[in-house]
Amino acid sequence: MKKIEKTPVDPELTRRIQELIKYKGGGHNEEGVADIIENALKILADVKDTGDVRVIQTAVRELRYAFRIFAPYHEKRKVTIFGSARTKPDHVEYKQAVEFGAKIVKAGYMVITGAGPGIMQAGHEGATPEHSFGVNIRLPWEQSANPVIAEDKKLITFKYFFTRKLIFIRHSDAIVLFPGGFGTMDEGYEAITLMQTGKSQLMPLVLVDRPGGTYWKTWDKHIREHLLRDKLISPDDLNLYQITDSTDEAVKIVARFYRNFHSTRFVKDLFIIRLKHAPTESAITALNEDFADIVMEGKINAIPPTPEEVEDKDRLELARIAFNFNRRDYGRLRQLIDVLNGL
Repeated sequence: MKKIEKTPVDPELTRRIQELIKYKGGGHNEEGVADIIENALKILADVKDTGDVRVIQTAVRELRYAFRIFAPYHEKRKVTIFGSARTKPDHVEYKQAVEFGAKIVKAGYMVITGAGPGIMQAGHEGATPEHSFGVNIRLPWEQSANPVIAEDKKLITFKYFFTRKLIFIRHSDAIVLFPGGFGTMDEGYEAITLMQTGKSQLMPLVLVDRPGGTYWKTWDKHIREHLLRDKLISPDDLNLYQITDSTDEAVKIVARFYRNFHSTRFVKDLFIIRLKHAPTESAITALNEDFADIVMEGKINAIPPTPEEVEDKDRLELARIAFNFNRRDYGRLRQLIDVLNGL
């Protein structure tokens, strides 16, 4: 796979960019910002089509603004609710989404939705504007922001689906899907794919049916009878989602995932799992026996923060275990996290 080659350093350009940053007063991540400026200047020679430049221009603007809106709430865990914009307030699923929004906020989370009507409005009604984010999309027929979030400063409107979807995944600590159309399916499949391939943090993905309903059960049957049976996915991939028809159970699934587990990080080839409570030596011995299949070499060990984490001041207060993960079996990794949460 060919890597993107770096242009040789231009000392004069570097100096001028640094002067420009200094002129703006400096700030966060100056090295990264300098790289963005340099790449923006390369567009002058590399990208001729005006439409292509507008995609880059709009994407950068949308992402910068969205990250600024979310930044003050960085330490607060958030749950994204997906579902149909066409679900009416008298539908059972709408009432469930209201219930879930209220219960998950009571459990200590904030709520993100696509800011439209239907399930999205229901989630905001339950969570209330104070605990809600709206991540809206401009469409010719749908959707203006629902009245619950329309006047809130935590409403962001996107032109592009890809920037909007990145923000959903980037800021979500769990995803809960209610029945919906193509958009809901797309968002659910993308969430699973990103976790299956290690392109996002593992998180709870909960599919909520109406009581006694079969929407997600039928979807799951299709997954098992076609994708799994034909070996298009691995059996362990089924661990990446859970189905329930109870809003109470959906809240429990989300909360249980963060009972002990906090987050993960790669430092070179070392995969680090940060925990609220350190596992005992006997527990680590059991982990090595049960999960040897996902360890490339060596063993699972308790470790102190790595030098890289110390430099970044990255969750130094938490306990850690680490191992050389094979970077393939994320469904099995989800099982390991479930075991750690049960300790």
